Amino acid sequence: MGIFTLLNVLDLLPHRPPLIMIDQLTHYDEKSARTVFTVRDDHLFCIDGRMEEAGLVENMAQTCAARTGFKQRLANGWDETVCAPDCGGESMYSPEKIKIGLIVMIETMEISRCPVVGEQLETAMVIEEEFFSTTFVRSEVKIGDETIATCRMKLFLTDRAPNE
Repeated sequence: MGIFTLLNVLDLLPHRPPLIMIDQLTHYDEKSARTVFTVRDDHLFCIDGRMEEAGLVENMAQTCAARTGFKQRLANGWDETVCAPDCGGESMYSPEKIKIGLIVMIETMEISRCPVVGEQLETAMVIEEEFFSTTFVRSEVKIGDETIATCRMKLFLTDRAPNE
């Protein structure tokens, strides 16, 4: 069992329920990340068994946020030993606040269809360019082999954390 299966996404995101749009971070490196999310009927962006387009945008943005949160945790000394296999996915260290990021521009977006309840989204993001606190990313959402959404957006990382 790897570290990604043990992480609690609440340790990576400034978001809190009911706005959590990822279930698990499955990949991280300096320029990319991947997450999974299963669409649930009781979710904020689901209406009549279908996730709205805004949910797809938020899922892509939270994939970026999870990468940033994981990077921030690593910079503060978090490693695989922090969450041992017997921790059950619970955070085992005193979490500092994760910085808030904002979508400042969606340059291009294509959505071929919206997912329905029970489908699992696999979302990937790649950094195209970083300039100080601004990052240009390209994201893709798949269900199995089917690409259902792509996006290029600009994100801004603030110096603020929730409740500041």
